[in-house]
Amino acid sequence: MMISVIGAGYVGLVTAAGLARNGHSVVCIDVDDLRVNTINQWVSPIYEAGLDDLLSSLASRSGGLRASTAYREILDTDLSLICVGTPSNSNGSINLGHVRDAAKRIGQVLRSKNGYHLVATRSTIIPGTTRDVIIPLLAKYSGRTVGRDIGVAYNPEFLQEGKAVQAFFSPDRIIIGQLDKRAGDLLAEVYKDIAAPVFRTDITTAEMIKYASNAFLATKVSFINEIANICQKLGVDVYDVVKGLSFDYRIGDKFLSAGIGFGGSCLPKDLRALVYASSNKFGYPAPLLKAVLDVNAAQALKIIEIAEQKLGNLDGKKIAVLGLAFKPNTDDVRDAPAIRVIRVLLEKGAVVKAYDPEATENARNVLPGRVEYCTSVANAIDDSDCVLIVTEWAEFRDENLYQGKIVIDGRRALDPQKARAVCDYQGVCW
Repeated sequence: MMISVIGAGYVGLVTAAGLARNGHSVVCIDVDDLRVNTINQWVSPIYEAGLDDLLSSLASRSGGLRASTAYREILDTDLSLICVGTPSNSNGSINLGHVRDAAKRIGQVLRSKNGYHLVATRSTIIPGTTRDVIIPLLAKYSGRTVGRDIGVAYNPEFLQEGKAVQAFFSPDRIIIGQLDKRAGDLLAEVYKDIAAPVFRTDITTAEMIKYASNAFLATKVSFINEIANICQKLGVDVYDVVKGLSFDYRIGDKFLSAGIGFGGSCLPKDLRALVYASSNKFGYPAPLLKAVLDVNAAQALKIIEIAEQKLGNLDGKKIAVLGLAFKPNTDDVRDAPAIRVIRVLLEKGAVVKAYDPEATENARNVLPGRVEYCTSVANAIDDSDCVLIVTEWAEFRDENLYQGKIVIDGRRALDPQKARAVCDYQGVCW
């Protein structure tokens, strides 16, 4: 099938490369010239485990994948997947600027196309957005009839950063929100080579499934951090509690890693957007989801509270921060707990030495210039007064690296018993 993917970020590029690997002919359209040129050299402009290898494997496939800045390329494709970003506004609501622009420009191109064309959205959008925003824009700018000339669908992504390539080829499920059967049938054909349950429903339900999924995962994280904080008061290891919980098939052990909370481009943003929309558009205040956000916000700063207990006033103290990305195997620092922790440390007068194997350049773009970026773990912890582990990269997991240091572990990266034998070790909530 001939497919155009709009947006070459984490979702768009992984989707485009994955579809090309499955035999489709894909053009990835993005407004960033540098990003487009990088992709056309079979190099990923973002760090995502396995993505460079996937792109390299496509280099010898004629017509498999290419990138372009020209929306007119849509004319030669059967369907378009909208994979642009949906960042937060300052009040937590979703910013649909990129989605609106994509729908408008797709519509303008489709005005001159003969024949049926499917437009499916993979960007995370508040329930009702396809109906109220995307369909009207496509109809207005194309001058064509939606449902007859233009098919519409919603196809949420469930890619986990750091494991996105694996998640694309082996998803838990494929959700197809269809305007009608024709649109759903065409979208189902796109994924025919992927072995996963396919659930077809209406578009608004599909939009809600995406938000409900992320809200539930975020709730699990805040839940176990709340339990962990209670366990710490009791002298109980929360990870033993999690092990006991996990035997219950209704609970399992996923997203029950206690620590400094969740971050990234999805859970915080999507939860804020759902709370805002529920309170201001749907007429329900969503108190549980608000509490999930509140617990998460407080949890990240516990690592600083412990540092102050260990060192006293942090003014002038050298603090090594290990990890800048919100999770390992990605370079994404959006809503990363490390960014918030570093900002507070700087406000308190600390001297911050930071290291991350992949996310340093992205962190430079969002943090003040006073941060000293290091080239290795050893360089970061040398002469530091305290070490904070905020991302559980594999290279941080050697207890012997921290001989004689004060170490505060926000991710259970170290074995507490082994760590306490070589350093002054404390977990955030264990």
